[in-house]
Amino acid sequence: MTSRPLFLYALCGSQRQASTSRRLLEAMRLACPDNIAIEICDLIGALPIFNPDHEGGKTPPIVEKFAARIREADGLIVSCPEYAHGIPGGFKNALDWLVSRDEVPFKPLMFAHASHRGDLVLEQLTEVLRTMSLRIVSEAFLRLPIAGKGDEAQAEALVQALNNGLLLTSLSRFAAAISTEG
Repeated sequence: MTSRPLFLYALCGSQRQASTSRRLLEAMRLACPDNIAIEICDLIGALPIFNPDHEGGKTPPIVEKFAARIREADGLIVSCPEYAHGIPGGFKNALDWLVSRDEVPFKPLMFAHASHRGDLVLEQLTEVLRTMSLRIVSEAFLRLPIAGKGDEAQAEALVQALNNGLLLTSLSRFAAAISTEG
């Protein structure tokens, strides 16, 4: 009997298609061993502005789709830049849609950070995500500082992280934390 791959849903805090956060998530997706599958969420930028009057039976279909993918995931990966010393508005909006729902409590989560700075956003996200009862797996934290570098330097750093096992090590630590929990 073969077991299904561990399904990790990756949430990118930047909606720029060419963002370093997304580029790091793409590299992680490519580095996955056969027992792990990563899907990068492409719904965050299309979510309407959160309004508690639109929850319950009035929840927009795209929000339901977003929440369903989170429910199906064995764990979440968050890669988020820091905008003006905080969480980007669109990403915070996506989190706000999940606050009163039951998809995220105790869901394992790892951070993949694409900058040598941005500790304020990591602190803020940690506070918000813990308040939402997500389980942050700190031993899987990945920091690969590619922000601010040119395309060629970013590509070189990502290839090096793939070749030296940095990406795989973080993913393996995250997978191990998920499997020991359940």
